[in-house]
Amino acid sequence: MWSWCTVQYLQPDRESDEGALQVHGITTEFLKDKPRFTDIVEDLLEYLKGAELIIHNAPFDVGFLNHELVLAGNNYGKLDQHCNIIDTLVMARKMRPGQKNNLDALCKHYEVNNTQRELHGALLDAEILSEVYLRMTGGQVGLMLDAEQEQAATGNTPEKKRITKDRPALTIVRASATEQAAHEEILKNMGESCLWQSVD
Repeated sequence: MWSWCTVQYLQPDRESDEGALQVHGITTEFLKDKPRFTDIVEDLLEYLKGAELIIHNAPFDVGFLNHELVLAGNNYGKLDQHCNIIDTLVMARKMRPGQKNNLDALCKHYEVNNTQRELHGALLDAEILSEVYLRMTGGQVGLMLDAEQEQAATGNTPEKKRITKDRPALTIVRASATEQAAHEEILKNMGESCLWQSVD
């Protein structure tokens, strides 16, 4: 199950040097009113609790995050104590030994469009990596099902068969009260991200 959240920029309490600006384009002025890591650490760990965190070259990012967790105090432990970490660089090296396996190289190999990647922003990189990961694992890469994709490629559309009036009516099986209650509980646990909650 995929989950997305908005990007959370943080105040690093240091100037954004010229070299960093060329990589991500984020200025000191832009970050001056943003929260610090200690302000969002509880929400971050709650969000990641039990999740699968997919990172390209995980030790690089995880090292910084573990350092911040130590500085935040309160015995937060290490990141992998809160979630499962999948390193797509490790995966790529096993699948493509001896080849370049940075994110740009993987985009080229798996035909993922990364033409907007002039700067290395976290959200854009996450979106690109999600597409690369799906292709690496043979997962769904679009909203169409396999049969629909094949039909679109070949131009063949299946014959539509209609149920005539002389056929027996279909049996309608309604959910029991217990099943309804379980369904409502699942929707409730999904919170504001659940679109069904807003449907009248």
